Amino acid sequence: MAVLPARVLFGAAYYHEYTPAYDPELRSDERLKTDLDLMSQAKFTVIRVGESVWSTWEPENGRFDLDWLQPVLDGAHERGISVILGTPTYAVPPWLARQYPEITAEQATGQRIGWGARQEVDFTHPAFRFHAERVIRKIVARYADHPAVIGWQVDNEPGLHLFHNHGVFQRFVDRLRQKYGDVETLNREWGLVYWSHRLSTWADLWAPDGNAQPQYDLAWREFQASQVTEFIGWQADIVREYARPGQFVTTCISYTRRGVEDDELTDPLDIASGNPYYDMQDGLLLPDPTPDDHEQIWKTTGVWAMYQTADWMFSSRQEPFLVTETNAGSIGFAWDNRPAYDGQWRQAAWAHVARGARMIEYWQWQTLRFGAETYWGGVLPHSGRPGRAYAELARLGAEFDKAGPLVAGIEPDADITMVYSTPSKWLMQQHPPLATADGEPDPAAYHRIFDPFYRGAFDARRQVRIVHARQLHDPRGERPGMPPEAAARRHPVLVVPALYIAHDETIDWLAAYAHAGGHLVLGPRTAYADHQARARHERAPGRLADAAGVHYDEFSNLVRDIPVHATAGGLLHLPEGATATRWADGLIVTDADVLATYEHPHFGRWPAVTTRRHGEGRITYVGTVPDRAFARALAAWLVPTARHGWRDLPASVTATTGTSPDGRRVHIVHNWSWEAARVAAPVELTDVLDGDEIASGTELVLGAWDVRVLAAAPDPRRGEGR
Repeated sequence: MAVLPARVLFGAAYYHEYTPAYDPELRSDERLKTDLDLMSQAKFTVIRVGESVWSTWEPENGRFDLDWLQPVLDGAHERGISVILGTPTYAVPPWLARQYPEITAEQATGQRIGWGARQEVDFTHPAFRFHAERVIRKIVARYADHPAVIGWQVDNEPGLHLFHNHGVFQRFVDRLRQKYGDVETLNREWGLVYWSHRLSTWADLWAPDGNAQPQYDLAWREFQASQVTEFIGWQADIVREYARPGQFVTTCISYTRRGVEDDELTDPLDIASGNPYYDMQDGLLLPDPTPDDHEQIWKTTGVWAMYQTADWMFSSRQEPFLVTETNAGSIGFAWDNRPAYDGQWRQAAWAHVARGARMIEYWQWQTLRFGAETYWGGVLPHSGRPGRAYAELARLGAEFDKAGPLVAGIEPDADITMVYSTPSKWLMQQHPPLATADGEPDPAAYHRIFDPFYRGAFDARRQVRIVHARQLHDPRGERPGMPPEAAARRHPVLVVPALYIAHDETIDWLAAYAHAGGHLVLGPRTAYADHQARARHERAPGRLADAAGVHYDEFSNLVRDIPVHATAGGLLHLPEGATATRWADGLIVTDADVLATYEHPHFGRWPAVTTRRHGEGRITYVGTVPDRAFARALAAWLVPTARHGWRDLPASVTATTGTSPDGRRVHIVHNWSWEAARVAAPVELTDVLDGDEIASGTELVLGAWDVRVLAAAPDPRRGEGR
């Protein structure tokens, strides 16, 4: 069983092999000593090494150089710094590409990816697997017993490309043959009578490049993700043959990669790890100036989006996670340089810890003087000498050291649980229900529907737990799932927007959840299609229409926002200016209460929000994508009192709470602004960092870009619904 230290791990990726002697008088061994001493002084407890330099481990085919890392590990161990050692399989050495050109990945059939970047290889190819396994075994066998090594990172940010190589496609066909048995079954299940796509033999199946069939697209994306999961699991199995008891195995995930299905990918691993990058400076300002249509891709903009990424990382295994890479300085490329304001490093790190991070590791120790990421800022600048970033992080390291085990492995609170569906996202990337401003299909459609519900909860100061649909109920029977009664206790409010792809059994589970006492909130496109992406025969929302007391036959994109009003004397209160955006379902009420309506000569015939008692619980239907004001009011209605207990928070302040492994309650309070803020303590608290005792009701002052870490007595409700 993997064992993690009883404190938040804190450090950076360290590549001594990249680092020239910046001072001509300073030898490489002296540079190493200087670096490690600086890390120790900053209270670093972990470094990540080795994952990017296959050509250093194996300069030529079959000739290995394994000793170069020994001084780094020895020096780290002497200073009490632990090491995560990576397998270098994502960056292929030129000799391998030259000698085995057939391993080159194809992004489209016959169109090879050019060499010169990374992850250009078909990692399923036997020639690649042979050499990858050989170098993995050499490295792990050499260093598994080193006392500094506490864990292994296999590969790095997998799933960048979808592979169209011949062998990959043939395995896809084999997968379909195993699943469906014969072509007639596939013809029927995929509806291939359409546009004369009926197969007479498996050899008729076309390559994916020009495909327009949604059922094919969904199967292709599921297969591609399964290849990534298999590859990472294959490496993990090799590493475990050598790893010492207690060493963990992980991979670092970039959560928006096309080939990643994170709840599946993390199954063969010991802990989930992710790389949350975020815009600094005014990108962390509250109130949030970020436009609603700002697309979040490999990095996020806005405090809410950074929190959402952290909750996404927790969702992979419903457990605390590791941050394997995050901003040390400016992130991006030469044209985008925005290092943090003073205090923002602390804020972001404590925000991730509050949502379950057990490690904060920066990319990277020193800014590179060469390569594609020359201006991706490290802890140290190009000069190699400590500056402002180092000083800020040294302060943070001292805080983690002082906080100790209290904040390592926090289980974050949740007022609202949101259901995430990677298959629905895949389908909407290729066949989106929404358009961009210029009328083109919007591949970000899934998050355009999902994100406003999350952002509304965040703006209402409600905390969110993200769960994958299969973690609640797995129709394949491969996961234990959760009985509806238990889910209703643990997740009393379950928001389900954009769950387009859903098995019948999953929809029935959602109805049973509400009947057992949960509050089920349905959003646009939910339950519209089955597990094959086929539109259902039942009236929308599928098998939930009777339980919800509403159905609809038509729906419309909205080319402009429409004002929305709460019904007179209703339960939901909406502010002036609240609007519906992007989408409207034409809801027809059969047995439900109307909470909000559209102000429009056509759409006004339909309600925007309805609700109905169902058994011991309730089902609310939101037939549109709410704007910020609408979504915030909806979250406040769903959960009238936030669990964190802090009242009258200024617009710039967030309060994040959770439970320490020892049962104590942890409150982490941020001020995301240049202006000082004042808040009143809701209970008796202890300041974790300075030891002060704080009486209930005491006014706390937070300076510009400030954060306070506070502890309270254990929650007497701990364990309920678990």
